[in-house]
Parts: sequence; C-alpha cells; structure tokens
Amino acid sequence: MSDTPLKFLGISGSLRKGSYNTATLRALPELAPEGVVIEECEIADIPLYNDDVRQAGLPEPVTRLRAALKAADAIIFITPEYNYSIPGVLKNAIDWASRPPEQPFAGKAASIMGASPGTLGTARAQYHLRQVGVYLDLKFLNGPEVMIGGAADRFDANGHLVHEPTREFIRQHLVALAKWTHILKAGRAAVALPGRELP
Repeated sequence: MSDTPLKFLGISGSLRKGSYNTATLRALPELAPEGVVIEECEIADIPLYNDDVRQAGLPEPVTRLRAALKAADAIIFITPEYNYSIPGVLKNAIDWASRPPEQPFAGKAASIMGASPGTLGTARAQYHLRQVGVYLDLKFLNGPEVMIGGAADRFDANGHLVHEPTREFIRQHLVALAKWTHILKAGRAAVALPGRELP
C-alpha cells in the first residue's frame, strides 16, 4: 500500500446546527485508522439546481464541491432521513455535482452513515441513497452498515459522540472503507498498466 494517506470526504445531509448527523461526521477524524485523513465538505451554500444556471457557469460553491469530490479517495455520506428518504439538500448537492463535465462520482469508493432519534437509524434513506449511487457509479461499501438509532442517548449535550459501542462500530466501518478504497485504487492501477485490459 502507498505511504500517502487516504483522503475521505465527509458530507452531512443536514443543515441543522444541532444535527446528530453532522455531529457524527465531526467524530470521524478521531476514529479514523492510521493512514486516513477525513475532511468535512459544506453544502449549505449550494443553490437549488437550475440547468439554466449551470449552462451559464457553475456557481462557486458547486465548483468547490466538485473539486473536493474529485480530490477525495472516498466519500462518506452522513444522512438523516426525511419522509422515508434522503434530504432535499443532499440530493440537490449530488445533482449539481453529477452534471457534466467530468462527473466526479464514477468509480469512487463511498459509504453511508446516519443517525436518528428513531430506532431504524436512517435505514430507508440509506437504501435510497444507494439507489442514487447506482446511476452515479459509486462503489459503496456494503458493510458494516452504520445506522445509529436512539441518537439522543449516543451524544452528550455538546454534540460529542460518547457511546463507546457506536464509536467502535464506526472505527470498524472506517477500517473497512480504507481497505475497500485500497482495493479499488489497486484495481484501477492494474487496468492502467500497459498491455492490461478490462476482463
């Protein structure tokens, strides 16, 4: 494996100041395995998608998002669940980033986490996001899945993730994502070698 650290880009699908999902994202750097750097990407200032605007020139927040996605080795989506699905703000950011030219999602390692006061821990939203990822050609990690139910009992009053079993499960998830990312990167490197072709 390369000595260069893997860069994971974390995106929270919630804009709420006290969001459990954003709190989960901010806990990731301290739980990441050695050789992994996790950065947070803001999507609050991305305007509603309008193809007339896109054709006139990408807004700066969209250009910044696309550059961050392209530079990342893997993407971590941390999403709440609204009405059994993913939040509009997250779908909007994905729609902007996925437009031509150079769609930055294709072939990229990715994973999903989510936290909810309810018992299902954003399960339905996560599966909807996986459906979106099929079209984007994202290479989602299949497991371990991180669905944090009963989130009010997992974080303290300052938004710190204090539930140790959850913290350990996230550690395992990040280790698995690092391994998955290395596998995908090695596969792309092998295909790029002279004389090699896709099977």
